[in-house]
Amino acid sequence: MTTWRSEGAAAPVADARSGNWVDRLAPAPLRPYLRLARADRPIGSWLLLLPCWWSTALAAVAAGRPYPDPVLLILFAIGSLAMRGAGCTWNDILDRDIDRKVERTRNRPLASGQLSVKAAFAFLAFQLLVGLAVLLSLPRFAVITGVASMGVVAIYPLMKRITSVPQVVLGIAFSWGALMGWASVFRSIDDPALLLFAGSVCWVFGYDTIYAHQDREDDALVGVGSTALLFGEKSRLPLALSYIAAVALFAGALVSAGAGVLSALGLMGFAFLLYRQVVRLDIHDGAKCLALFKSNRDAGLIFFAGLSADALLQNVVSAGLI
Repeated sequence: MTTWRSEGAAAPVADARSGNWVDRLAPAPLRPYLRLARADRPIGSWLLLLPCWWSTALAAVAAGRPYPDPVLLILFAIGSLAMRGAGCTWNDILDRDIDRKVERTRNRPLASGQLSVKAAFAFLAFQLLVGLAVLLSLPRFAVITGVASMGVVAIYPLMKRITSVPQVVLGIAFSWGALMGWASVFRSIDDPALLLFAGSVCWVFGYDTIYAHQDREDDALVGVGSTALLFGEKSRLPLALSYIAAVALFAGALVSAGAGVLSALGLMGFAFLLYRQVVRLDIHDGAKCLALFKSNRDAGLIFFAGLSADALLQNVVSAGLI
């Protein structure tokens, strides 16, 4: 049976925006479920979605299509919402005892007792069914590609217990979408998709290192690993190197796919925002770390816009309209 405290009075989770739509508009009985799925913090869904959209847009460029397949973009958006929520639910089920000991996470629904574990498992099953419905709407090769990611997604929450670099596993899980768009269009995984995937892993490694600095002291007390603890005061250099690698690999993907100048301009805008993160990093300022982490959504959207504009431009040029 589902149990919760008085939801209207429940303390907000530390990194949720004050006055977010869940706290203001959602019916009280639904709030702990929406918080469990991080609906009050949509940045994670964006970061899971963006590699899917990049891959779809890059495939449009390579295939000579004027724009990314809108049906795929919508399906990936729904799937990202469902699977990010499922991943967070699974993470909180496994980490509920750890979360109670960490300042930023102690008010999460399971850690604070707003929801029972049984209710969380039922909600997890619902989200997985939504994700499965989206996956089965894709071509068979893409379905197989998507299923191959499930093992990585399942083990990620356990990695911080056994390694100092769980961000590598998170990078693989959050970057799988870089394969999915290409696989859905071409029914194969080719060099551009592999380069995009590898670059995305480096990108995730970097931004999640920034995010992990919010929990550095608590993680040390609890005894779990993270790159924030591993690198500490020297985090700026590995962050810069991971971002340089991401941009270089993305550039390779663009060349391999035959992308043009607008894709390159989008990548340059993306790279500039990553550069600003490196320059502005202050590992002792949790609020700034969170703001820098969230800026990756804008960086990713700039890259996607460049890819999409490039597909349109190349199609117009090939049609002899300009």
